[in-house]
Amino acid sequence: MSSLRNAVYRRAHKERSQPQSRKKYGLLEKHKDYVVRAKAFHKKEDALRKLREKAAFRNPDEFYFKMIKTKTVDGVHKPESQANKYTQEELMLMKTQDIGYVLQKLQSEKNKIEKLTAVLQSLDNQPSTRHVFYAEDREDAKEMQLRTSKVGKVPVFEDVPDQIKRKTAASYRELEARKGRVNDLEKLYMDMAMQKELQKKGRKRKLREDEIVCPTSKPVYKWRPDRKR
Repeated sequence: MSSLRNAVYRRAHKERSQPQSRKKYGLLEKHKDYVVRAKAFHKKEDALRKLREKAAFRNPDEFYFKMIKTKTVDGVHKPESQANKYTQEELMLMKTQDIGYVLQKLQSEKNKIEKLTAVLQSLDNQPSTRHVFYAEDREDAKEMQLRTSKVGKVPVFEDVPDQIKRKTAASYRELEARKGRVNDLEKLYMDMAMQKELQKKGRKRKLREDEIVCPTSKPVYKWRPDRKR
């Protein structure tokens, strides 16, 4: 029976479109759109109901940390500013530790660059102690072996030169990348050192462009001499 029921031609159901007189109100909402909107509405209703119950049964004597870490501005809870969380001495100590870490990484990169440069120079200046023959195919290699075996020289057939070229090129790329990293670390170290000096006590002022001897894009400061007691 099911096969006969499926064999009968049925007209495809089409949902009603928006009438021409109501085109100005936009697309006609379908049932699937209403289901999504209704679920979102009831979900928000449930969340508000739970919050109202939680507020109604709240214990007025209960303490939690947001009581002292937030404040109410126009009825909205906002966290207090953490600008004065650390003292000036603690900030100076953290700056010193950060500068020490950057300086350590800078020295490490410089040591790696020196070792890599020494290895590449030794490879470039190393003379070849073996006579390597290159053949186009196996037949050519056999002929060269026969010719050189009479003179006492055994040819060496290998693909090492291509591997050495690839490794050398990779080492040079690594060297350039490490040099760029060293330049970035040096700039970062200079900026951090300047920020640390600016946090110290003492009268200072920013020099104008006409007062700078060597023009630079970074600001230049001058400290006024303090009388030592």
